[in-house]
Amino acid sequence: MIFGYARVSSFDQNLDSQIEQLRNANVDRIVQEKVSGVQNQKEELQQLLNRLVKGDTLIVTRMDRLGRNTKQLLELIEELEGHGIHLVILNLGIDTRTPSGKFILTVMSAFSELDRTMIKEKQQAGIAIAKRKGTYKGKKQKFTLRHDGVKHAIELHETTNKPIKEICKITNISEATFYRRWREYKKQKENIPTSTH
Repeated sequence: MIFGYARVSSFDQNLDSQIEQLRNANVDRIVQEKVSGVQNQKEELQQLLNRLVKGDTLIVTRMDRLGRNTKQLLELIEELEGHGIHLVILNLGIDTRTPSGKFILTVMSAFSELDRTMIKEKQQAGIAIAKRKGTYKGKKQKFTLRHDGVKHAIELHETTNKPIKEICKITNISEATFYRRWREYKKQKENIPTSTH
């Protein structure tokens, strides 16, 4: 099935132009939404994405109808591809049902990755300069062993049989953070001298 998605950012804007383009693209059904692109929660879009199944096609008139930036779009495309769902972006001539469409997306993905690498390199260069000047303070750790959530997670792990996943949900910390702090906590405990009487 071929679905079209049309979105404008405010209620006084008109969807007619997008709907006309989508109809010309022979979609079976059009989903419409009036919500700002800055908002992460686009309910109609989310419901549509949940409804799509393998072999379906999603058509939009422009890339920014789906996400604010290339990164968001590429993440969505990756998710759709993983489920065997095709994407068509009319103004860019991208159609993942065709080899050329897939190639354009690969190029976009490469540029996005390059952009991220360049930002990272700039950050690292800035840190190196700050270290040489002696002004680098380092990344402030939010989830230290003194953090209430971390303390609660460790306490739950020691006093209950709850799985780590559940503990992290309760204490609102990530599993990676828990394991890092748990190792740190164990190390600290091992280094505490026990009194001998």
